[in-house]
Amino acid sequence: RERAILLDRVILSGVGPGFEKQENDPELQEMKGLIEAADLELVGVLLQSRNWPDRATYIGKGKLLELRHLADELEVDGVVFNVDLSPLQIRNLEKALEVSVIDRTMLILQIFKKRAHSHEGKLQVELADLQYQLPRLTGRGQAMSRLGGGKLRGAGEQQLELDRRYLRKRIQDIKNQLIKVEKTRELHSQRRQRHGLKTASLVGYTNAGKSSLFNAICRKAHSSGQEQVTADQRLFQTLDTTTRNVKLPSGRELLLTDTVGFINKLPPHLVAAFRSTLKETVNADLLLHVVDRSDPLYLDKMTVVKDLLTDLQAGDKPALVVFNKMDLLEESCSYPDIDMDIVTVSARTGQGIDSLLHRVDALLQNIS
Repeated sequence: RERAILLDRVILSGVGPGFEKQENDPELQEMKGLIEAADLELVGVLLQSRNWPDRATYIGKGKLLELRHLADELEVDGVVFNVDLSPLQIRNLEKALEVSVIDRTMLILQIFKKRAHSHEGKLQVELADLQYQLPRLTGRGQAMSRLGGGKLRGAGEQQLELDRRYLRKRIQDIKNQLIKVEKTRELHSQRRQRHGLKTASLVGYTNAGKSSLFNAICRKAHSSGQEQVTADQRLFQTLDTTTRNVKLPSGRELLLTDTVGFINKLPPHLVAAFRSTLKETVNADLLLHVVDRSDPLYLDKMTVVKDLLTDLQAGDKPALVVFNKMDLLEESCSYPDIDMDIVTVSARTGQGIDSLLHRVDALLQNIS
């Protein structure tokens, strides 16, 4: 579905209980952030309050007609839906709307395609994309095969089989390449262990400020004294991992890694494709769980991160919670009852960075 790259103006649509009166729903706000991160222009929102989505078109017939009129009026070339749609729903919606239809996973894949720069990152995104496409190669071949009549296979069906064969072969080729990359990474990890270098990884929900914190630490403790990665407010700004050697207050050296952010309902194809990178990252000696403390939903997002870490078998790793963006909060803000070490910082102002480095230094002295 490379056509999604050509989209420009889109409408956001969704179904849920009370959605018509809840355009500020956190899930929808996150979808708007994803649309912005994909460099698409959101020109309209059309929601439907409905307990159960329609099996054939996701939204009801009346709302579908309303969406068609709105798409014509606003001259959009795509409609983004807030969930993953079935192949049948996508086909029916595109037929009715006569514009491209993008579901949540397709949107996130497009963002990852734009942000992947390393060879490994590009391979991982392509693998996730192909695994998403493979079960969706239906419909066109079946329809065209009718031209062959009866038991004969038509040109469409033959092309469909060729497409499937190509995707399966390409998927296997990419997996083989990623296995080689993973072996190389393991050799580097073993070399670091022999030299006694400790490692720490920044993990957290997307847009929690991990890259900004990484830069703040590098300004203090990296030999260059300069920022090392690009950071802005868009979701999934960081996709390729970056590792730098920083010096802790005791004089010991630490390898610090900035990583891709997590998100609620991260598409399973992406989790599978990035699993080797994620596992290598969370196999660090210490995890720094970066949290946007100014986000009203920060506790929920902390749970999302913890669940994914558990899925990656890293739930029991030594971890330090870093409450970031404290400059956006009142001084009298309360702290939750969290059974974890907590440090408060502001990556933007530099507040608390020295305390964070001392805390990391102390924790690593107790990690064998």
